[in-house]
Amino acid sequence: MPDLKLARIPDRTPVKLTISISPDLNAELADYAALYENTYGQREVVSDLIPYMLRAFLDSDRGFTKMRQAGPKS
Repeated sequence: MPDLKLARIPDRTPVKLTISISPDLNAELADYAALYENTYGQREVVSDLIPYMLRAFLDSDRGFTKMRQAGPKS
């Protein structure tokens, strides 16, 4: 196999996830979407923002990042 600089592209098939949230969290997410629109001038629906919010949360969680880097426990 050739030694390519670009690694194999991971599976990008979306996974649909259905959750229930509290009314107060729903209101906060709507407020966040409104602030996002006010900040960037582009309207995005909450369901489109959530995956990026979750990614930002996971990327900023140092404990989680360390655990993932350590790999599976034997």
